Order: sequence, then C-alpha cells, then structure tokens
Amino acid sequence: MNKLVNLSILFFGTPEFALPALGALIKNGYGIVGVITRPDERVGRKQILTPPPVKILAEHHGIPVFQPERLDARDFAAGKIPRADLFIVAAYGKIIPKDILEIPQYGALNIHPSLLPRWRGPSPIQYTILNGDTETGVTIMKMDEKMDHGPIVSSIKYQVSSIKIIYRELHDELAKAGAKLLIETLPLYLDGKITPVPQDDAQATYSKILTRDDGRIDWQKSADGIERMIRAFTPWPGAWTLWPTGEKILRVRIEKAEQISAGGALQAGGPGFVRTEKNNPIVARTGDGFLAAQRIGVEGKKITDADSFLRGYPQVIGASFI
Repeated sequence: MNKLVNLSILFFGTPEFALPALGALIKNGYGIVGVITRPDERVGRKQILTPPPVKILAEHHGIPVFQPERLDARDFAAGKIPRADLFIVAAYGKIIPKDILEIPQYGALNIHPSLLPRWRGPSPIQYTILNGDTETGVTIMKMDEKMDHGPIVSSIKYQVSSIKIIYRELHDELAKAGAKLLIETLPLYLDGKITPVPQDDAQATYSKILTRDDGRIDWQKSADGIERMIRAFTPWPGAWTLWPTGEKILRVRIEKAEQISAGGALQAGGPGFVRTEKNNPIVARTGDGFLAAQRIGVEGKKITDADSFLRGYPQVIGASFI
C-alpha cells in the first residue's frame, strides 16, 4: 500500500482515448507529477489552435502539462520535465526513446486497445472492425524500444457487442475497459505479483497510420467488406468515392451503409454502378453484392439521409462511382 501512496506517475497521452485512464488515476488518488502530451494543433477550416483533450483534463485538475516537440532525455536530467517512478502511456502519438523508457523505476506501462500481439500499431480499433473481428480487448504491456512489442502485464477480452458496431462505439468501450484494467493491474504490478509475459512475435499482425487515401472505396471489393470499411473509417479518414458528373468530379462521403440483396432490376452495370429501389434510394453494385447508402453527402456539404441526397442529386441514378 505504501508503494501506491508514495508512487509518482508521469502520464503520456493525447486524444480522447486517454481520458478515462487519466481520470481513473486522478479519481483513485495516484500522484501524477505531470502529463506529457502533443503540442496544440490547428483544427478545422478556420485553423483554430486547439489543445489536446488530455491537456484540458490535466489543467482542470491542476496537473503540470508538458508539450515537447520531441522527447529528449536531457530535459529529464535537467529537471525541465519531472522524473517519476512509473510512466503510464495511452495513445500518446509519439515514439518514446529507449533512454527515456529506462528512467522510471517501474518502467513504462502502455494501454493498447487490442489483444496483443494482434493489431500492433497506431490503428488497432479501425483494423478490428475492418477485418470483422468478433473478439478484441485491451492489453497493458511493459514498453520496450520496439512498437507494441513489450511483455504483456495484463489484458482483458471484449466481445464485439454488435456486428454493426462503429468506430466511435468500440473506441469508447475499449477506453473505459482500459482504464478499469489499469486500476486493477497497478497494485498487483507494483507489489511484484505479476510477471510480464513476452509476446509471441510469430502471431503478430499490424495496423498502420491511416491516411486520407486509405478511405477511398474500391467498388471491386465485396459489399460486406466495404460496409465494414465505412464503419471502421468514420470519422477518419472517412469512406469516400469519386463521382464523375460530366461537368466535374465530385468526392462523395458515405458514413453509413447496409449490404442488401437485390433483384434483377439492380443487376445491370459493373461495380460502382448506382441504381435505386423502393426502400433503398441509392444502391451501388460492388464486386460481390449490393450496398445501400444510408448516410451520404458531397464533400464540403452536409451529410444527409439517402432520400435527401437523391432529391438534391437525382442524376446520381445511372451514374457510376469510381
């Protein structure tokens, strides 16, 4: 118990995923000597300088915040950034060098939203949905110099509650599960009652940083695969397609869709060809099956239901998405 009372923690995190973990540490009385987060970024069309969510929460509780452009062990040695007994990392978004990971007595624990070694890397939640995984979870691992490679301290399984779960829902569920697991794990870990288990590298799979281009829909793929992609990639990088209208090429975003069976009237045309039917105003053919758009919009304009989109763009029927 004395270890918990006297323990000093330096928390590394940036986006909303890290908030439940930081909040749980604060609620449970852990001594957080500082928070390291990424620098403020300009956001939106007006490019408003916006602080990371973790910075806002930390400052609300009077916790010192540090936002280095790059991490340097010399800043710790010089006292510019406080040293601590333990580092807790949750979606920090930057590589932490080995010489910094070696500073704390109890090492650095990372909260990762997958069952490692499956989906190492920066986008595990999106890849879980994209690949149709029915089971995922959260892993707490002791960090080493390799990405998501360190030994596993604890983990919890999470059954994907719905075959139609979207990114935001799974993100929030795993963030809460990670915070709960952290609070359950820390006393056991600090008392030496947990022996971290090395990962099986042969079983490792990897996610990558998602770019805007990753969101482009390939209509040659199956309707099932495209529907999963839409759920995984909304809001970022978004699922989008191009629509040549004759006058110009429009970029169209699809935020919700459903795989449907279709009768003979929809069989014409190749992948990307758009038709309509009674209960589904906008139906696109894919390489295997048909996809009914339910939330759709031209980029830069409001996303609407399919009926509203069709009223605004009736010429989409008979066109082809590419």
